[in-house]
Amino acid sequence: MNELSKVEGGTGVVSPDRVPVEAYISPDYVRLEKERLWPRVWQMACREEEIPHAGDFYTYDIADESISVVRKQDGSVAAYFNVCPHRGRRLTAGCGRMGKFHCKYHGWQWNLDGKPTEIVDRHDWGERLPDEDVTLSPVKVGLWGGWVFVNMDPDSESLEEFLGEAKTLLDPYEIEKMRYVWRKRIVMPCNWKTAQEAFMEGYHVQTTHRQLLAYQDDYTYSQAHGKHAKFGYAPTALFGLPSPRISDQSGDIRNGLYQFNKEIWDTLKATTTEEMLAAGRRLMELPESATPFEVYGAFAQFHREEAAKNNRPFPPITGEQLMAAATDWNIFPNMVFLQQPTNLLGYRSRPNGDNPDSCIFEVYVLERFAPGQEPKVEVEDGGDDWRTIDWGLILEQDFQNMEEVQKGMKSQVFHTARPNPVQEVEVSNFHRVYHDYVRVN
Repeated sequence: MNELSKVEGGTGVVSPDRVPVEAYISPDYVRLEKERLWPRVWQMACREEEIPHAGDFYTYDIADESISVVRKQDGSVAAYFNVCPHRGRRLTAGCGRMGKFHCKYHGWQWNLDGKPTEIVDRHDWGERLPDEDVTLSPVKVGLWGGWVFVNMDPDSESLEEFLGEAKTLLDPYEIEKMRYVWRKRIVMPCNWKTAQEAFMEGYHVQTTHRQLLAYQDDYTYSQAHGKHAKFGYAPTALFGLPSPRISDQSGDIRNGLYQFNKEIWDTLKATTTEEMLAAGRRLMELPESATPFEVYGAFAQFHREEAAKNNRPFPPITGEQLMAAATDWNIFPNMVFLQQPTNLLGYRSRPNGDNPDSCIFEVYVLERFAPGQEPKVEVEDGGDDWRTIDWGLILEQDFQNMEEVQKGMKSQVFHTARPNPVQEVEVSNFHRVYHDYVRVN
C-alpha cells in the first residue's frame, strides 16, 4: 500500500510524533489539498484595513481558486469566486478600488452585490440567460481580529465555531485595533507546511537562534485547542537571565530584559516596540535586589506608561489572560502569529502552483497606533530569492533552515518527521487536523 492510498483510506498514518514525509514532498498531496482542504476550510484572505472604503477590493489566490473580497456600498464585506460566468476570465487582480466588477474580455459588468448590470447584446440569448445564472458566485465571509476570513464551502461551520477556544483566549488582545507596520513577501523553495512550521515551535531557538540564550530561558510547552494550537513559556521561565543550557541563571535581570528586547528589535524589528525598549531602559530605576516578579511587573507598568506617552492605546488585558494565550498560535491551516499587547508578528504560507517544493510566504507586523497615525504600508516583494530583502538576522536564520529541510526530506532514509511531544504539539496537532481533511472519511 503506497502512502497516498494510506491517506485516502484513512488508515491513521499520523500519530502525535510521526508525520509522513509525503505530506511535504508529494504532488499527490498537492492534489488532495486542492480537492479536500482549501475548498472546505476557513482561511485568512486580508485585513479589513486593506479594504476600508466602498468599492475597495482584495484578490486572494489559493491553489487553483481566486476569490475577490470587496467592501460593499453599505459597508459590509462580501466575497465572490473571481471568475466571469460567461467565459471564465478572472475579474480582479491584486487590490484596488472599483465601482463595479468588469470583465475585460467582453465587457460584462456586475454591481458590488454580485448582480449583473450589463451583458453586452444580451438579447442574443433570448430568454435563456436569467440573472441567477450569471450572478457572481458568493463565498462565505467571516470577520475576526481585523482579518477577513473566507470559506468556499457554503455548508461549513461558522467562523466563530471554527475558531473555538482560540477566539476566547485571543480576543483580549484587541488585534482588530492593530494596523500594519511592515509587510514582505517571497517565493520560498519549500513546501508551504515546511515554511510555516519553522514558526510553530520554540524548540529550535536553542540551536537556530542561539544568540538569544544569553537573555532567556528558551524551554517551551505546546498545547492544542481543537483545530488550532499554541506554544508558550512556563510561568517559571526567566527572561533577562541566561538559559540554563549555557549558564547558571545569574546576572542583572533588569539589564538582561532590556538587552533581550534590544536584541530582538535590532535583529527582527518585531515582537517588541520602541515603547517596550523605553520600558526596558527604565528598569534600571529599580534596585538591583529586585526580584524577577518585581522586574516583570515594573516592565509591564512602564510599557503601559510609554505607550500612553505616545497616545498608543493599550488593551485592557490582564496578566492571567496573557499567560493563558501563551506566545505563538497556528490558526489552522496556514496562519501563524506571535502576539503581544501592542503588536503582532504574523506569517502566512500558501502553495505556489502544483509544485510541492515551492510556496508563497508572507511576513507582516501589526502594532497599535495613535488615531490617525497609522502608516500607509506597501508589500515589499522579494520575488523568488529571499536574500534580496533585508530580513534581519533572526528571520535569515529561519529561512536557511526552511530551504535545507525541504532538500533533506527527499532523502531515501527519511520517512517521517518526529515532532517533540512536549514542545512541538502545535506542529503535530496541525498534521492531525490536516490529515483529517485530506483523508476520505
